[in-house]
Amino acid sequence: MFIAHLPAGYLTANLLARKHKNRSSLIAVGLVCSILPDFDLLWFYLVDNRQTAHHEYFFHWPLFWCFLAFATWILSWILGQGQIRRYILVALTCLLVHMLLDSFAAEIYWLRPFSDFHLNAVEVPAKFEWWVWSFVFHWTFAVEIGICLAAAIVFLRNKKNAI
Repeated sequence: MFIAHLPAGYLTANLLARKHKNRSSLIAVGLVCSILPDFDLLWFYLVDNRQTAHHEYFFHWPLFWCFLAFATWILSWILGQGQIRRYILVALTCLLVHMLLDSFAAEIYWLRPFSDFHLNAVEVPAKFEWWVWSFVFHWTFAVEIGICLAAAIVFLRNKKNAI
């Protein structure tokens, strides 16, 4: 996925934050978490010199984020900070939606570090010299555009209802 992570994060966070008093901040957390796994691109380009596919880094391991969310949930319980649990739920859900979308046309290692099992629903063949065009001209990009349109519609409806 190229362009649908942020819109999908908006749709997800908007759904989970509906009718919550901290709706705006929950959506903000969801938006950040919907693109957080791709922060590993900094390592990919600046340190690793593109030697390892960035979906193999731990930022794209669903179990890493599940463990982190679980540890944070337990810590919030120990510290009596139950109000942050909704944020943890929104964050984890948006992170997992990111990786679910990536599984659509790229490899995601759902059970790492315990297994190399990966999910890749659709193979996008390399048909163009610049690899990006292979994705842009593949039918899966229409799914991304659909997600973007859905997010735009929901955003505009929410904005209209807020007036």
